[in-house]
Amino acid sequence: MGEMKSFQLGVIGALFLSVASSVSIVICNKALMSNLGFPFATTLTSWHLMVTYCTLHLAHRLNFFENKPIDMKTVVLFGILNGVSIGLLNLSLGFNSIGFYQMTKLAIIPFTVLLETLFLNKQFSKKIKLSLFLLLLGVGIASITDLQLNLVGSVLSLLAIVTTCVGQILTNTIQKRLNVSSTQLLYQSAPFQAAVLFVSGPVVDKFLTRLNVFSFHYSPVVLGFIILSCMIAVAVNFSTFLVIGKTSPVTYQVLGHLKTCLVLAFGYTLLHDPFTPRNVFGILVAVFGMILYSYFCSLELKSKQASSDDKVKDKDTTPLLGQEKENHEAKKTDKHSLV
Repeated sequence: MGEMKSFQLGVIGALFLSVASSVSIVICNKALMSNLGFPFATTLTSWHLMVTYCTLHLAHRLNFFENKPIDMKTVVLFGILNGVSIGLLNLSLGFNSIGFYQMTKLAIIPFTVLLETLFLNKQFSKKIKLSLFLLLLGVGIASITDLQLNLVGSVLSLLAIVTTCVGQILTNTIQKRLNVSSTQLLYQSAPFQAAVLFVSGPVVDKFLTRLNVFSFHYSPVVLGFIILSCMIAVAVNFSTFLVIGKTSPVTYQVLGHLKTCLVLAFGYTLLHDPFTPRNVFGILVAVFGMILYSYFCSLELKSKQASSDDKVKDKDTTPLLGQEKENHEAKKTDKHSLV
């Protein structure tokens, strides 16, 4: 029972860190890109991952965590896959309208459910599916404005969905099958993710913005925001692996849409971004879907815990019954021997 409570506290802590850090980095990057004119998102992400690796390397040297070796082939392929997925998402945003890009992000949840059902034999109850539908419906109403389709953008979106889903499923699977922590997996895979984006980032950014990241004028204010963004990114990357490892890829995506709603609400209330009753209605529907999802997941978790407890009790009881039978037979034998 104590382990269960500790696990739940760990999950809550991971979820809180993920939400807080993600909303913070969105606000920081919005100031950096919109107000200060730094549009190089892919290159910035590579710097995020480099700083994350350096921070974890320092933590490892100071013995904050123990590094557990993982098969190099697994780590390299996993790191490259995650790096490619980030690049594809940025390209998808560049080739598609904002509305279609939001649809791409929404499609990650049902596609993840499909992949886990087909290849991992994971079952999702009708209640969970209903709550996910309400969540996606609400986020769609709140955030999707226009839908403009084109062949290249559609192909990039499809590739982004596939690589993102597979990457997040592997994040969960590798941690559980190889018994490694989120910190250990992130520490070993971050250099390869960073390398992919460091090489491709300037090319992708120049293609999307027509600007060269190396010829940009880096004022002290811009540098300050880049450093702040990198520092927050350490918490974002760490919490991402932590949440997926402790929960599931689907739960992480649900959390991602909660962040979207929080960022939209922040923009409406504090930054006075334009909004309509449709936006507010969509956010309310999405939040209701998230509450239902959390409630149904909690019920299923308690049900599984109760089932496992019953199995443990049955295992503990069976040997006792067998021992009692042996004792009874021994008593009978003793009686006959006395006679």
